Amino acid sequence: MDNEPGSTFAPQSASASSEETGTPKRIDEHIVEIVSDSGEGAQKAGQTFGMVSAKMGNGVWTVEIIPAEIKPPARSPAGASGIRVRFGSHEITNMGDQADLVVAFNEQVLYGRIIQRAYREGTIMLLENKWATSEHEAIRDQYAEALREFEKLGYIVHELPMEEQCRGITPNPSVGKNMFVVGMLCHMYSRDLNKAFEEVEHLFRRKGPDVIHTNHDLIRAGHAFARENLPLHWEIPPTLDQRPRVVMNGNQAVGVGIMAAGIEVLSMYPITPATSVSHYLSGVLPKVGGCLHQAEDEIAAIGFAIGASYAGKTACTVTSGPGLALKTEFIGLAVMAEIPLVIVIVQRGGPSTGLPTKVEQGELLPTIFGAPGDDPKIVFAAATIEECLHFVILARKLAEEFRGPVVLLTDASLATGVQPFPRPEFSADWLSPPVDQSPWDPRIPPYDWDKETGLSPRPIPGQPGGQYVLTGLAHTRESKVAYDPVSNQTGCEMRSRKLATLRKTLKPPRIHGDPEGDLLVVGWGSTLGAITEAVDRARADRHRVSSIHLRFLSPLEPGLGEIFSRFRKVITVEINYSDPPEGDLADANVRRMSQLARVLRSRTLYDVGCWSNVHGQPLAPGLVYDEIVRRMMVIRGEMSCSA
Repeated sequence: MDNEPGSTFAPQSASASSEETGTPKRIDEHIVEIVSDSGEGAQKAGQTFGMVSAKMGNGVWTVEIIPAEIKPPARSPAGASGIRVRFGSHEITNMGDQADLVVAFNEQVLYGRIIQRAYREGTIMLLENKWATSEHEAIRDQYAEALREFEKLGYIVHELPMEEQCRGITPNPSVGKNMFVVGMLCHMYSRDLNKAFEEVEHLFRRKGPDVIHTNHDLIRAGHAFARENLPLHWEIPPTLDQRPRVVMNGNQAVGVGIMAAGIEVLSMYPITPATSVSHYLSGVLPKVGGCLHQAEDEIAAIGFAIGASYAGKTACTVTSGPGLALKTEFIGLAVMAEIPLVIVIVQRGGPSTGLPTKVEQGELLPTIFGAPGDDPKIVFAAATIEECLHFVILARKLAEEFRGPVVLLTDASLATGVQPFPRPEFSADWLSPPVDQSPWDPRIPPYDWDKETGLSPRPIPGQPGGQYVLTGLAHTRESKVAYDPVSNQTGCEMRSRKLATLRKTLKPPRIHGDPEGDLLVVGWGSTLGAITEAVDRARADRHRVSSIHLRFLSPLEPGLGEIFSRFRKVITVEINYSDPPEGDLADANVRRMSQLARVLRSRTLYDVGCWSNVHGQPLAPGLVYDEIVRRMMVIRGEMSCSA
């Protein structure tokens, strides 16, 4: 290495630009991480940089790096906190594979990311060097040992005095250096400083002009430092699609969707990673005439929402895995009483408290089946941040049309990830209609089920002649409690018939790739981008692989059996647990399958395989690609044996 630990700063050379002309090197995309101890502002720095890049016309996808503990020990691998920003000259749909560059506020947090295979040989590390001269010998030794290990792993390390450079600008440089980093990145990636200043003004708008000016100065200092000391200079042109765009994360998109759908009541209890939906809406929902109710617990939250829906205003409640468990009984009430309700579940790792800050697709089976008795409900999943917005609108429409609860599944990856997408063109059709207060025809019972569709008109309290006693007990068309066999059988059949009716309106999923081949990959939810990118890589390598991505999960989209029959093998790729495909548990009679695979096997009677993990990380396209190649080798071996 050019620098010994604790030596005077002297940047290493790099081939990112022409040092003679200072011309930035044009590249298609990069992946940047900022990692630190909790509370040092790495996420805020990455969010600011990601927003600047998105507003400059780049495709962007961010992934927050969140430790499991609220305040983990400082300088520990388990305490790595920060963000990943992937940005490029094309649409970015997932977090990508290994990072190209990482800014680290200490060397120990890098180990937490190395365990996650976040870096590769050649990854550039910009590392705070104050630890080389720490008053604690143990820290100096840790720092020196890390530098030696990073060199062996092939990382390119630049030791930088970031905190020292901030001392003359802010009295608390350990906190302020995050904006210094934003300035460095703005120079290295040819970002517009004025857009960075605008983001700072918005970010610190409630803290006054002095705080804003200080952070502007930190950005300027970082920009100047990188220009003078770091031979790292790239340019990533904007995407060709320059339609007006909005930039937000999935939880904000859910909030916008709630307002765009005309939902006036959101009732929820704070739970990671769903809480920021209420943080966002607390500042804007009242301005459009809505009510945000923070209940005392999860049960009260859904009870409040059901009450509002019963009164005529379809409401929404948002939660995550443990909250879903607590809401189960009330969900059953909404099914039995046929009350429209929108439920958004932001999935996280489980069971129990599990991995509260990490991603998982673990709520599919509990959502569809996790209730006493038969409780058919509509369940679908957003695959993109844009869909988080539009699917809330669709959920409200379906809840009212089919008179019951509709569950929208997102997850922690969508919730915290930031992505630009085309600015939605508002339509009045998105909004819920006015509450009907015209007189109710007394000849129509409260549950006047249509024998073909299971649907029935909905009386609303306040309609003259429309009053009825709502019950969670088995009941007749007149909403009278009934325990006789015919009434209960009829009620179950009518509620189930709604799903069959909806399924008739759905279209088969679109196939990405050829309509037939050796392998079909089936996904759902936030894995769309990683699966599509992996399939495209495999197809470029002449593998006969295609993919489909399901949105509707209950009822399932039609035509799946016919699609499956055109491929030699079908597997799901998911972020939930399944037993490994080889070893003692590989026997089909023993092996536990991933959640969508179980649903597909039972509904299509097709031999659907699976590959999944519960690493707590969003899927990387490289991992999916590797599994596709491995499966293709197995398929070709079977073809050779049969020949």
